[in-house]
Amino acid sequence: MRTHKQTTLKGPVTLSGVGVHSGNPAEITIRPAPANHGIAFLRTSTTHGNDRLIKAHHALVSATELCTVIGDVETGAVATIEHLMSALYGLGIDNALVEIDGPEMPILDGSALQFVQAIDTVGIATCNTPRRWLKVLRHVRIETGRAFAELRPIDRGFRLDVEIDFDSPVIGRSRKAMDLSPATYRREIAGARTFGMMKDVERYWKAGFALGASLENTVAVGETAVVNPEGLRFPDEFVRHKILDAVGDLALAGLPIQGAYRSYCGGHRMNVGVLSALFADRSNYAIVEAQGSRRETVLSELGVGLGIAAFAGEL
Repeated sequence: MRTHKQTTLKGPVTLSGVGVHSGNPAEITIRPAPANHGIAFLRTSTTHGNDRLIKAHHALVSATELCTVIGDVETGAVATIEHLMSALYGLGIDNALVEIDGPEMPILDGSALQFVQAIDTVGIATCNTPRRWLKVLRHVRIETGRAFAELRPIDRGFRLDVEIDFDSPVIGRSRKAMDLSPATYRREIAGARTFGMMKDVERYWKAGFALGASLENTVAVGETAVVNPEGLRFPDEFVRHKILDAVGDLALAGLPIQGAYRSYCGGHRMNVGVLSALFADRSNYAIVEAQGSRRETVLSELGVGLGIAAFAGEL
């Protein structure tokens, strides 16, 4: 596939399941979209009866506790979007419309694998339009206590370096760095599942979270071992899933990133927060358009932006 051209799906795919936090059923259909559309969610079956079109963009994130939520809860939001966003970004898909009939994405098996497999059933189409990138020009960093997240400029590509450090002998401290491509994403990241501590379950339930969690969609971590009878899919599945989440959250930049991401003890809030820090200063980034495999044109000086306003309202 010509990576300097935008992409979409060749046809629609439908998946269904329960939300990991709400426990409610939901069905989604991922549809092809035209060039320069980006990723957007069409929320149907809202409480007020109007469909809601929400651009997948960091400026529209309304919550980051245990998952990433976009849109207004009162008028129509979509929760736990990070796994699908990760799959779309990981496979290099620029344009798609995601129709969903409930407030939370289905968790499926807790990873991005089933999203990838569904997309593979229809394939990826190349648009006859140059791809645009968000090029990191200056180092930005945010910190909260010992945790931090940062973006740095690099010559090409998108590199992730994620480190976790849990007060658990089962998880412990782990770090993984990789250059992201569809091949590495499929092989190393897509199958890594979400996880949670057994000791936290009752607290999550009282707070209205993890109501749909089970051993079918979550790696349950006990005091001394993983509870799931099949064990882990990767020896370092925990940090791989944190990379999966980071890819999905950083996809909310609205364009593929040319830069290097590094985090320590990060999470959804810090993933989204570092994007806010990047966009806070126009000199931190440039929007560039591919002109073949080795040339690029800077669009930022032409006033070309991400255009989120057109996607943010009700239909």
